[in-house]
Amino acid sequence: MIRAEVELTVPFFDIDILGIAWHGHYCKYIEIARCAMLDTIDYGYMTMRATGYIWPIVDIQLRYVRPAKFDQRIKVSAELVEWEYRMKIRYLITDAESGEVLAKGHTVQAAVDSTSGEMSYASPAIFLDKLGIKADAS
Repeated sequence: MIRAEVELTVPFFDIDILGIAWHGHYCKYIEIARCAMLDTIDYGYMTMRATGYIWPIVDIQLRYVRPAKFDQRIKVSAELVEWEYRMKIRYLITDAESGEVLAKGHTVQAAVDSTSGEMSYASPAIFLDKLGIKADAS
């Protein structure tokens, strides 16, 4: 369905004392891919906010398979896999040259009305419109 892939180089300031990318930076890497994916449907964070919704992350799962190292080129893909009641995005981080899997996981985001602060239990019509899905009028 909706998918994006970005290529990044692991910078020096992401490396820990062991010479590998600190695990917390993987959240930043998937955020970059998620933003690229949302941009493909013109529903980036500023557009979300302008349409009256914010989508905080309510769950994140990451499985680390192999460490990323300084100056390593990595590919990070993001794919929307659920959208009816929430936004679930699946991620894969691989070595850009070999394709070896470094990490995989997913995030879950819920729509929240930016005025009232109330969570929506179904995806807002504007999001479904961006996906090309006709919202149910009932």
